[in-house]
Parts: sequence; C-alpha cells; structure tokens
Amino acid sequence: MSRFQALTGNDAVATAMRQINPDVMAAYPITPQTSTVQKFADFVSDGLVDTEFVCVESEHSAMSACVGASVSGARVMTATSANGLALMWEIVYIAASTRCPIVMSLVNRALSAPINIHCDHSDVMGIRDSGWIIFFSENGQEAYDNIIQAIRIGEHPDVLLPVAVCQDGFITGHGMERVEIYDDADVKDFVGKYRPQWSLLDLEHPKTYGPLDFYDYYYEHKRQQIEAMENAQDVILEVAAEFNHKFKRNYALFESYRLEDAEVAVIIVNSAAGTTKAVVDKLRDEGLKVGLLKPRLFRPFPAKELVDALSHLKAIAVMDRSVSFGAMNNAGPLFLELVAALATHGVQMPVADYVYGLGGRDILPREIEQVYRQALKTAETGQVERMVTYLSVRE
Repeated sequence: MSRFQALTGNDAVATAMRQINPDVMAAYPITPQTSTVQKFADFVSDGLVDTEFVCVESEHSAMSACVGASVSGARVMTATSANGLALMWEIVYIAASTRCPIVMSLVNRALSAPINIHCDHSDVMGIRDSGWIIFFSENGQEAYDNIIQAIRIGEHPDVLLPVAVCQDGFITGHGMERVEIYDDADVKDFVGKYRPQWSLLDLEHPKTYGPLDFYDYYYEHKRQQIEAMENAQDVILEVAAEFNHKFKRNYALFESYRLEDAEVAVIIVNSAAGTTKAVVDKLRDEGLKVGLLKPRLFRPFPAKELVDALSHLKAIAVMDRSVSFGAMNNAGPLFLELVAALATHGVQMPVADYVYGLGGRDILPREIEQVYRQALKTAETGQVERMVTYLSVRE
C-alpha cells in the first residue's frame, strides 16, 4: 500500500535508495546534494539497509569506488552536484565506457566560477556526451520515480550503461512537496535482483577491466557503447510501461501539456515546467492556443519522437537553463539538439531560444508569458526576431 509523505526532493530520492537497498553507495557531500546522502547515511546507521556505505575523500574517489564496486558485480548508487560532478569528470567517462550501470542522483547546480551553489543545468550539460543516460525530473515525485526506473534501465543486459537522474538544486531538492511513496515490497519486486554477467570477482571466468586499448579495438568498443545507447530508448519505454502499470503513472519519453491543438509551444525541462503549465492555463483562458513539451529523457535524445510531437506547430520557443559557449549564437544545448532534430527530419519552422535562470535566478510567470507572446508573434510573421534571448539579465 502506497502512502503520501511531505518530503524534499532529496529525501524522496534517499527514500527510493533505501527501498532499492544497493550493495554499495560511495559519495562525497556537496551542496545542494548533501542531504540526499546524509539521509541515506541515516538509513545505513539505523540498519534499514545493508548497503556498504563508503565515505570517500573527494567526488573523483566516489565515482572511482563506484566503478570498482560495479565491475565486481555490485548494484551501485551515488549522488553529486556541479563542481563535484566536474571533479568526477575522468571517471564519469570511465564508468560509461566500462559499461557500469551506476545510478546517480544529480541535483543540478551552476558550475564555478564565480562560486554559485544555486540551480542551473551547466553541470549535467557538461556530461551530455559522456555515455550516460540522462533523465530530468520536474518535482520530487518524478525524481523518486525516475530513480526507481533507472535501476532497471541501466542494468538491462541490452544497455549496461550508467544513468543520471536530475532535479533542480534547492528548488525541488530542498523544496518540500507531497510525494507518493510506494510499498517497500513493491519497489523491491520491481527493481528485482541484479545478476551481473561479467563480475571481476568471478574467479572461474577471469577477465580484465580497463585494459590498454589502442586503435586495434578501441573503435569497436566505442561502437558497442553506441549500440547500447541505441538500445536504451526501447528499454526505457518497456520499463516505463511496466512501472506505469504497477504504480499507476504515465511516464514516457516526454510529457506534452495542452499540445495537441496548440499553435506554439515552449520546450523546457525540470522544475520550471510546472510554472510554465500555469502560464499555459492562463493564456488558454484568454483563447490563445499555446502548449508545453517537457522532455523527460535527454540522453539518448529522442529526436524523431520529439519532431513528430511538434511538427504541427507554427513556432517553437526553447528555454535553456545553461549555455553552450561558442556554439551557434551562444545558444543553449536543448535548443541546439532540437533544431538539429528538426532539420534532420525535414521539418522547417521558426525556433527561438531563451536562456534563463543561470545561477539560480528566478524565472517569473510574466517572463514565460513574454516568451509565449513572442512565439505567437513569430507564428504570425514566420520570422524569428532574435535567435537567442537572455531573459531577465541586466544589459
């Protein structure tokens, strides 16, 4: 029997970790992730899990310990944010390339410098090409649900890749909301028991991990990673279908909101999607045909599915909480991915990018409304007035 609890997003993730009961947790504290692992450490201390909790001296060591445990056949989890993720950089790539199905809670925070402990998405966008599967979560409920599904996805024999589950630092990580917590036995049954095929500790079948791999086989190993990422999307949908049936949810690759008959739409991820839904409702009451698409999955990027969902629109506004410095017009990563998808699938329509909320700056409903009204104007003229707009920044 499920129950509702008032939980922060970080505590909701820690609760999912308790229910999953991983074999190993290795982590280092960094704001705004710290309370996730702190809460999980309480579960360890109270004997509610039998996880081997490894307190390490840095995030680089945390991911190193996770990789070592994973190749030894353990189910492994961790959590981090921002500069901590950056310090993991070398091992983040090694985790994916070694095909370690580690699940990481990534509580999004701006990268230094200057030092900033508040939310933007520069941390996760820094690892978008590392080989990790990446999910976004609008609220604590989605972070909780995504963590549970991530275990099954990463460990699937056709995938065997690490998974990062994102939520917005402080906004949802420390914001308290009502979260439906499922019965412990139901979660345990859903995630099942991890049966690694290639354990370093299987002495009857000796093997080597992390060997020197020059041009003779390196290329083939990269191709195998690509195939695993290609397999991941179908596995994600299969796991979501089972999760939806068991727990009465409705997860897919993305969520659309009042999109079917819309003329324009905003594309946005994580917590600001909730605010955007309220703006959509307000503008709909005024008779304006606006909608929302909230990507849940960012890697692998579901290009065709997104294009199919958006192709009927007259204009699109993408809202990015990070910047790809030096990219086309210094736009955001989500915008760049989407325009590439549209072009690849032969869909022509005006698309504008709106960078917002860097370093945790608030995004207000009136600013999102401004984005929609500009998109409606673009739909009428067929011309994008400005490719990239930096919302609420001092000029």
